[in-house]
Amino acid sequence: MPPTEPADRGLSFEDAAAALQRGDFSWLAPVFEAEPHEPSCVAQWLLEGRFNDRPAALNEALACACFLGETALAELLLDQGADLLAGQGTGLNGLHWAANRGQLKTVQMLIARGLPLEVRNMYGGTVLGGTVWSAVHEPRAGQLAVIEALLQAGADVGEAAYPSGDPAVDALLARYLAGP
Repeated sequence: MPPTEPADRGLSFEDAAAALQRGDFSWLAPVFEAEPHEPSCVAQWLLEGRFNDRPAALNEALACACFLGETALAELLLDQGADLLAGQGTGLNGLHWAANRGQLKTVQMLIARGLPLEVRNMYGGTVLGGTVWSAVHEPRAGQLAVIEALLQAGADVGEAAYPSGDPAVDALLARYLAGP
């Protein structure tokens, strides 16, 4: 188990890689965040080649960057070989996490990169289905905009629980259920 929180941005790569495998994404935020005009620790490790022989850690780093809404870092990880569909050690890939957390810019970037919308998480739900569930049971800012972006991108509205129990979510889903 990691300490209560990272001491600073000096967390070792090995400790971070182990935390990625455990899905300790919130705890890892300091090594994913960058100071102005400086790379984050994760970006530095990537550029130093530390992920070269650690594809599972690279893929979990992508999922974590998406979870945290670190869109530019997620793009860099993808450009350096992270797998769009991998990084599911937590049961959700990067798109599932970004959508769950209401990270609209990250969701839009992943959609633009061609990540399939109907891939299922460990609970059997698609990105849209999981996001609707999260918007009802774990509401966060940005989730309604993410749901709309997923629907606009062609996510299967039938994968969302409707009615959901949330009036704002239901109003949005109803527009897409009604068709053109």
